[in-house]
Amino acid sequence: MGPWLSPDELEFVRRKVPMVYVDVVPVRTDERGEVESIGLLLGAQDEGISRFLVSGRVLFHETIREAISRHIEKDLGPMSLPQLPQTVVPFTVAEYFPTPGAEMFDERHHAVSLCYIVPVLGECDPAADTLDVNWFSPGELRTPELQAEMMPSHARILRQVLAYLGLL
Repeated sequence: MGPWLSPDELEFVRRKVPMVYVDVVPVRTDERGEVESIGLLLGAQDEGISRFLVSGRVLFHETIREAISRHIEKDLGPMSLPQLPQTVVPFTVAEYFPTPGAEMFDERHHAVSLCYIVPVLGECDPAADTLDVNWFSPGELRTPELQAEMMPSHARILRQVLAYLGLL
């Protein structure tokens, strides 16, 4: 068996074992390394069009660094030129639960997500299921209107990013 699970196998495992994910917040920085803008993906979800973060599973036999790189390339394109962190220590860890009403809700499964802030230097060309990549200033991201366009769990991670970076 290869590193991928069949859809039935994945569904079975999701109901029995927490899955490991990465959530990546792409940023553009100035010459001093200060965050100027944060990238959000725009895409079609089951609930309609929404904004979300680069996100996805860590595969069997895949390092965290490889997972971060793969998901950035999948969602932002091969020319995004991410500046991966020296270490794989996340800025926070998010936990998703399949329990309605949970602060971080994902009906599919219990998932543990390692969250990273990754500067990107190149051109972002949306790929896969992504319709567009939009860059927002920290001020724009603090608005309830923009956060309402996001998946609630990703809006929560975004608020944690802003607090972590001292941008609240």
